[in-house]
Amino acid sequence: MKEFAGRVALVTGTTGIGRAVAVRFAAGGAQVVACGIETAANEELASASTKLGLTLQVQTCDVTSLDQVHSVITKTVSRFGGLDIIVNAAAIHPFGTVVQTDLETWNRCMTVNVGSIYLLAHLGIPEMKKRGGGSILNLASVQGHACQRGVAAYAASKGAIHSLTRALALDHAADNIRVNSISPGSIRTPMLVRSAANFSPDVPVEESFARFGAAHPLGRIGTPEEVAELAAFLASDKAGFCTGGDYLVDGGLLAGIGVQ
Repeated sequence: MKEFAGRVALVTGTTGIGRAVAVRFAAGGAQVVACGIETAANEELASASTKLGLTLQVQTCDVTSLDQVHSVITKTVSRFGGLDIIVNAAAIHPFGTVVQTDLETWNRCMTVNVGSIYLLAHLGIPEMKKRGGGSILNLASVQGHACQRGVAAYAASKGAIHSLTRALALDHAADNIRVNSISPGSIRTPMLVRSAANFSPDVPVEESFARFGAAHPLGRIGTPEEVAELAAFLASDKAGFCTGGDYLVDGGLLAGIGVQ
């Protein structure tokens, strides 16, 4: 089903959820530009999209750089004629309490995870208004609702995403721009691999994943493709009355006692 035919989407992050979202939107008929800072991941996504025959362009971009974000948006609009959808999936996940987290790491986390959303909105919303509206999706986390120990900067950044999402939704509803966030639980991504290594360095990754999955009522961790399907719904016309919300894709994790 080509529900995104004629739409132009910009996705930040070319691994994990960002990669899956870019592929799903392109498969749905969108003209997609995916941008990330990791060369290997960018090259892999570009190769995969070519094999799949998708209209998916990959660009290198540091999403904390005003100049680089401006360049990507300018190139996207120039090539495809406008901008309809932004998905902010780029993120970093530092570990530590506030005492263990140095200022540089704290600031970097906030700049990547929250500042990049500001930049994409600041520069992208004027282009969306030219098209009569659009949709912005921000990848948050269950950690923004109920955090575990030792992830102070990450949890703070994800909580900020929830608030920024609501602010953007209110400020731009009159522009016909819908803004929502998605809060995943444990998802099989490179970020989760690093999390497993941090908290249980001597335990095989799949064993850690099984333990993570057991904390979710559905008894498993999720996949990036499952998150991408929710993103596709929220960005589609079927979700035309959805804005300012946060949507869980967490296997029931927060329905119970929360993150352990």
